[in-house]
Parts: sequence; structure tokens; C-alpha cells
Amino acid sequence: MTDDQKSRLEEENSTARRANLLGFNYFDTSKNQIQLYNNILSVEAMYHYRAVPLILDNSNLLFGITTTTSKNAINEIVRNFSDHKVSFVIISDRGYKDYMDKYDPPKEVQYSDVNIVASQDNSVERVSKILEEVKSSDMLAYLVNQAHSLNASDIHIETGRQDVRIRFRIDGVLHVIAKIGFDRHRMLVSAIASAGNISTSSKAPQEGHISQTVEMANHQTVDVNLRIETVVTINGMDIVMRLFNLDASTYNLDRLGLSVNERTVLDDIISKPSGLVMVVGPTGSGKTTTLYSILNSLNNSQRKIITVEDPVEFEFEGIEQISLMNDLIDSTQTITFIDQLKAILRLDPDILMIGEIRDEETAITALQAALTGHLVLATFHAGSAAASLARLKSIIGRNPLFVSSIRIIMAQRLVRRLNDQTKLEYQPTLKDLEFLSKMAANISDSILKQKFRDIKLYQPNITDNDPFGYSGQIAIREQIVLNDDLIKILLKNDNNEHSTTKELEMSCRENNIGLMVDDAARKLIDGQTSLAEISRVLDLFN
Repeated sequence: MTDDQKSRLEEENSTARRANLLGFNYFDTSKNQIQLYNNILSVEAMYHYRAVPLILDNSNLLFGITTTTSKNAINEIVRNFSDHKVSFVIISDRGYKDYMDKYDPPKEVQYSDVNIVASQDNSVERVSKILEEVKSSDMLAYLVNQAHSLNASDIHIETGRQDVRIRFRIDGVLHVIAKIGFDRHRMLVSAIASAGNISTSSKAPQEGHISQTVEMANHQTVDVNLRIETVVTINGMDIVMRLFNLDASTYNLDRLGLSVNERTVLDDIISKPSGLVMVVGPTGSGKTTTLYSILNSLNNSQRKIITVEDPVEFEFEGIEQISLMNDLIDSTQTITFIDQLKAILRLDPDILMIGEIRDEETAITALQAALTGHLVLATFHAGSAAASLARLKSIIGRNPLFVSSIRIIMAQRLVRRLNDQTKLEYQPTLKDLEFLSKMAANISDSILKQKFRDIKLYQPNITDNDPFGYSGQIAIREQIVLNDDLIKILLKNDNNEHSTTKELEMSCRENNIGLMVDDAARKLIDGQTSLAEISRVLDLFN
């Protein structure tokens, strides 16, 4: 028996066991001749449902499905063939691929890499042509593979009046990669929907998650690990797919770019057995990367670490991770995020990570856990560290002990890093000078303020070889560790978020606690980024 035959036998045996667990009969396609039924399902539908017709006998219709075929797909097939007696058997992934290679024979396609250049027209045309030619099952894998090679964070599929635009977000900025027709869009959406267990017919926004390994027609293997968000526009279904990083070395405190002082403070706080560590910022600001890096540094065999996330973006060895795609619903009850969180606390973890504090009840539970002997790591959507504290103020007012559980608030934004080899010094415009003046007025560090007066500004130099003048991203940060003055503000009987935020920020400046504007000033002085990037993420005029 050859290695390939052994591998196939192992896959068939594994599939048979899983079919038994799922309550389905198993069908071994490797021992049966493939019979094609071209008039039952279209090729597009077979990809969408991950199902193939195996036997048609009078009014009996047998379909082969895989272990990843969704329940929605099975129900739709039954509805569509209500005049037949429909039944299903589980077939292996290899068996499904064998059938699809017969129904949809692979074409000889030259897979070429996506390039980001100053003039994108030729590249967009070339990639669009590839997407029109490849097998529909390969479209998603090809896009994900190219997105990974360009270090893109998101893939955007956007329907228009005449075509469908595909864009990658690279270093926080969107770039057009391809344009495809509506027929190919339907095939791509079907492939995404089938893998992500979402419905192509739903008019409501949906969320999904894909985690699988795909072998393309050119025999290249691609790991597909995505979070999916969909919304139906007037032209069709738009999809945004967030790529999850599969490289554990990414999640390392040494790679976060923390200053010596920031790292010393953080290391001291996370070495303590309890307290709340909160990372705040908007979507796409790197909050999860920061939390995962902290988790990775704390992960050892002496600690019990549990996370509750929506969804899990990276799987760590030795950490118990729970994924919540919104609320988990079964036939008898709805298990909410907060129910799951309270159940986890009964397991007595040393460290608990909450993917997002999304409401008041979650915030109270996190603070109580931090107060009762757990180290709690969490993210929070807020504009700044001070703003997040102001939003927690009403909760703290009900139980003043909560304030003692808050160890550190870290706020951050991502900006593009200038290419050191090509950046150009320039003279600021009047608008630049106005923004610089506003920055200087908000800097708390007197030495930094002095250096800021003699600042040299740099801008990207755009060339054919370097079409954007930037290379990667860096974070600008602020860290607030509560002192007596800040605690007094939080315990005052005033629940106006805006005024509390301003008062907290003023107290930070008076106590020489560096805010985000200070770190932004340092990055500008060092020539690491441009004023345009700083003004994009910092709002100093409200």
C-alpha cells in the first residue's frame, strides 16, 4: 500500500467515525464508481452546499455531504427537492473533492502574486482575470493567500452597480486588488457562506468564522482563518473578512514597541495575582495583539488561564479558550455572554481574558473578578484611557472598592511607519503649524515639550518601487496607573462622561502622566511617522 493509499484509508476511517458521532450513515466513495447527475444541482450549488448527488433512483435521492456541511444547507436541499425522498450520507473531504473535480474539472490557471504599485490598473486587471478563471472553491483560498503575503488585515468584498470590488486593508489603508462580475461574486459568496455557516439568502447582517486548510488546484496549501461580517446593500451582499494571524511569535511583549518605562510598569502589574488590565481603542488599533502578547508571556504550567472571546483569533497551547459568536443558542435556552463569563469564574482561573467589555453587566463582573483574586485582561471600546475610566465611573460609584481593582489602562492607536530609506524632510504648512501648536499645548513632559519646538517633519516619498512611502505600522500609546488624585475624581458624585474625561486628562498632565499626545510627539521627533498619520488618529480639537 502506497503512502497516498494509507492516507486515504485513514481519512475514510476517520470520516466513518465522525459520521457515526453525527448520527449519519457513511458512504465510502473510494470503493464506488462516480456517477454524475448534471441536472440535479448546479456546480455553484454543490460548492455552496458542500453536497453532491450520489444516487437517483425513481423518487429517491441520495446526497453525499461532508462533516462541514451546514444544517442550513441540508434543510435547503430538502425543501428544494420536496417531491423526492431525500436522504444524506457523510463522505470524506477527499471523496467530495473527487466528485467536484469531475463536475468542475480544474483549468490550467497561472496563479500570480498581487503587487501593490503606484499604478494599480495592470495589477487589478491581472488579478481580476485570475479570479474569473480559477475554480470557485479556490477563489477564497487565493485571496487569503495573497492577503497573508501582503500582511493585509482585512479583505473587503463590495458590490457596486456594474461590478464587485475587492480590496485589501494594508497598514490601515484600503487598496483595490480586483474587480469581478456578479456571477463570480455569487460563487465567492457561496464558498464563504458554506465554510462560515452563514446564509446567502438572509437580509440581516451576519457573523461567521472560517478555520480550515484548503488545497488549491495548483496543489498549494492555504490556511484559511477568518472572521466574517456581512451586510446586504442595494447591490448585493458585502463581506468583510478579518484575517487572523497564525504565527505565535507575533504575540510577544518585546515586539509591541513599549518604552523601557512602559514595559517596566506593565511587567510589574501583570506579575501581581489580581487586578484589571484594560486595553482600549477603536476597532483595528491592535488591542487583541496587545492582550495576546500579555497572555503569551504569562502562559505556563503553573497557571490556569481561560479566555472568552468573540471569536478566538489565535489558539494557544495551555490556555482554555472559549469562542462566542454572539449568543450561543440551542433548542432549550439562550446562553449569553455574561452567563458564560460567570460560569468560567466558577472554574477558578488564575487569569481571565475577556475579549471585550461590551456592557455594564460585563464590566461589573470583570471588576468583581479582579477584586476577588483574579488577574483580568480585557479590551474596551473608548477614545482614550481617561474616557474609559469616565465610562466606568457610574459603576465605581456604586461600589467604591472597584476602583482599587483597576491596575492599568492602556490606550493605543496604530499609525503607518515612514520608510527610513525614502522619507523626505519638509516645511510645515499653516494647517500643520496649527496642529503642532495644539499638540504642544497638550504635552505634559516639559523636556519633551522643549524638544518638540525644534521638530523636523518628514513625509513619505512616493516612487514606483515604494508607492506609499510607508513600511508597516507602529503604535502610539498612553498608560494610566491610578493615583490618589485620579481616584478622587472617580469617586466624585458627577457622572458627566465628557467633563470627567477632561478632568482626568488635566490631572494626568499635572502629575506628569504621559498621554497619547506625548507618545505621538516622540514618534514625530524620532521621524518614525508623519504628521498626517498623527492627525488621522488623534482628535485634539474636541
